[in-house]
Amino acid sequence: MTNPAEHYSYRVRWSAEDDEYVGTVAELPSLSWLAPTRREAFEGIQDLATEVIADMQANAETVPVPMGERVFSGKFMVRVPAEVHRALAIEAAEQNVSLNQLAATRLAHAC
Repeated sequence: MTNPAEHYSYRVRWSAEDDEYVGTVAELPSLSWLAPTRREAFEGIQDLATEVIADMQANAETVPVPMGERVFSGKFMVRVPAEVHRALAIEAAEQNVSLNQLAATRLAHAC
C-alpha cells in the first residue's frame, strides 16, 4: 500500500514569530514542523506525517484520505448576514447573473 502522506497537501511558509519556515499538512492540521530552510521544513513535515500515519495504522485508527483523492460535490452552504445577502443579490441582478454564479466567480477569483 502506498503511503498516504505522499499524496497529502503540504504548505511551507515563513514564520516571523518563529524566525523559521513552518511546514504544515492540511489532512493532519495538528501537525507542524519548524526548520531554517524551506526544504528542511517540507521534508520534516512529510516525515512527521509519515510517522503519524504509521502510528495511526498500528493502532487501527482511521487515516485521513488525501485531499486530492476526495470526491467533492461542488456544493456547500454559506451563511452570511442578511445585509450581505441583499447586497449580493442586488449586484447579481445588476450583472444579470444568478446569485450562485456571482458567488462562484468571486470565490474562484479569491483562490
